[in-house]
Amino acid sequence: MKPSAPDQFDLATRKKKPAEQCAALCWRMHRGHVQVLLITSRDTGRWIVPKGWPISGKTSAETAAIEAWEEAGVRGAMDADQPLGIYGYDKIRTPRKAIPCRVSVFALRVAMLAEKFPERKQRRRKWFDARKAARKVAEPELRSLLSELCLTGQTLTRASGDTIPT
Repeated sequence: MKPSAPDQFDLATRKKKPAEQCAALCWRMHRGHVQVLLITSRDTGRWIVPKGWPISGKTSAETAAIEAWEEAGVRGAMDADQPLGIYGYDKIRTPRKAIPCRVSVFALRVAMLAEKFPERKQRRRKWFDARKAARKVAEPELRSLLSELCLTGQTLTRASGDTIPT
């Protein structure tokens, strides 16, 4: 049985400084609406965005693009070098150990979806309208970010216009 609340993890785990990760919010316009590509996690099969640990010698945006390719077969262009937003979650390692993570999310406009990509046999991928994608993800802060998406010109932004927390 997996823990369902952070208080089930040991105190040392909860006091750790969050580990940094980089994510790609892969999106496209479809019939006048923003759609978001979600993938399943390898362990639980829950819906997530492609993400991973920083890669030495790469910017956070470059790392997010690499993760989008490896996990979802996405090729495209980043909207900006700055993240669209940030969310936190606990990466569960064992039933009593988790790594608190802080994920910087970069908007990546999808130009192409490959049939063959490194993790194709380990994950599913599916397009959702942004509001439905928000309902599909488990992380509350990611859900909030997805529910605020809007298109400004050719760039994906947040409707709230909130500044990005540091």
